[in-house]
Amino acid sequence: MSTASTIATPSPIEVLRAARAGLLDEARTGAIARQHAAGKLSARERVAVLVDPGSFYEIGAFVEPKRDTFDTENLQAPADGVITGYAKIDGRTVCLAAFDYTVLGGSNGRIGGHKLAKLADQSIEHGHPFVMLLDGGGHRIQEGLDSRHFAEGSQFFQQMATMSGWVPVVAAMMGPGFAGPSNFAGLSDFVVMVRGSSTMGIAGPALVKAAIGETIDMEALGGAQVQTERNGLADIAADSDTEALALIRRYLSFLPSNAQQPAPVVDCTDLAQRRDESLLSVVPENSRRAYDIRKVIGSIADLHSVFEIKPGHARNLVTCFARFGGRPVGIVANQPLHLAGTLDASACEKGAHFVSICDAFGLPLIYLIDLPGFLLGSAAESSGLARRSARLLFELGQASVTRISVVLRKGYGLGYIAMCGGRSFDADLCVAWPSAEICAMSIEGAVDVALIANFRQHLGAMHAAGHFGIDDVIDPRDTRPVILATLERCGVRKQHQRRSARHHAISPI
Repeated sequence: MSTASTIATPSPIEVLRAARAGLLDEARTGAIARQHAAGKLSARERVAVLVDPGSFYEIGAFVEPKRDTFDTENLQAPADGVITGYAKIDGRTVCLAAFDYTVLGGSNGRIGGHKLAKLADQSIEHGHPFVMLLDGGGHRIQEGLDSRHFAEGSQFFQQMATMSGWVPVVAAMMGPGFAGPSNFAGLSDFVVMVRGSSTMGIAGPALVKAAIGETIDMEALGGAQVQTERNGLADIAADSDTEALALIRRYLSFLPSNAQQPAPVVDCTDLAQRRDESLLSVVPENSRRAYDIRKVIGSIADLHSVFEIKPGHARNLVTCFARFGGRPVGIVANQPLHLAGTLDASACEKGAHFVSICDAFGLPLIYLIDLPGFLLGSAAESSGLARRSARLLFELGQASVTRISVVLRKGYGLGYIAMCGGRSFDADLCVAWPSAEICAMSIEGAVDVALIANFRQHLGAMHAAGHFGIDDVIDPRDTRPVILATLERCGVRKQHQRRSARHHAISPI
């Protein structure tokens, strides 16, 4: 008997096991080592860190690239460069795609695109959050330069539009991400970047140089600091892959899996009637002095529950998730530390997007008001402030969730209305602290100095309550229990909203 005839043929299960093992990081040690040397986790390591242990079920693991274009006969691209599947985060199912930079720079191939589209379909059909871990990407050049591939376009952008407001859509930019991945992020509700490794933008430095002759490096063009602070394209910059993934888990913990489910309520040991004495002195008697609105937020919300969105961008407005009695809410608050809390174009865009997210997923809105109005001057007009302020008003008018407004100090002009002050947007509760001043404009700029004292006595909170412009004037220490009582009374949404026969409201932006 020959030696060859004594070799056993592997069973189908053994073939399957070997094929699956060939896809794992252990089978690609060189590529994974290069990823680690860049300070980054591999795509599979990121999945393992993000999701509940052992919960990831991969689909499309064995796909291969099409290899039907010029010079691609021997192209190797495990899983076609994107790992897709289903997992659980805090016990709830999510649809998850992790782009693999070690495979042709994370570029997007046609088969990988089919996997992504299938995952998006499942997210839409079953109401699961959609999470993308982006690293590299853009259209794979070998396929993008063949019209048979590119002429079809991509249905994924339509799917992202369909997912918007139905399920939470989250993107983490964990490496270079110019072009396509930046558009994925732009259509997402929440975007995290990693300092020192991730970039975003419509085009990278090479294409910018070729197209318009500008020389600029990747970090200056679209690094984490640029995109989270100046441009606001991303929400938060993390210091590592692990921190970025933890931020995704934290974000999702405030939201339901889809718009038809209630937001998750957690156990709360913080007393509903807790009264913080610091609230009596947090607002300075001198109305020109600044203070940190985050101290107020931290004092009235459930302890350690605040999660700020876009903390580095448009810092004159604070937008954050928090909990009251374990219930998730959204807070929109003027920040006197920056521009005296004045609303500019960036703050209006930031606030409008946040209101839209909260309304989509049933988070009541709490407004903390202290602002002298909108930013004035030619620079403000050149920024398109009139339309962007209209967008802030528009989103508030579209919202159907419970709304609460608290005037802490200044409630001036149209800014007061855009912050849900008074009766303009049918707040379920509108109250003021005794330190509040409510009027159409700053009296210092409106009247002679000699008349200021006379006018000031007509701006106070008690005067505002006199004609029922607000519901009540409250002791600052009662802010937390008053808000909790209102949330208990009103629930999440108003039950009888005005309806019309329109198909689509037209946004000012």
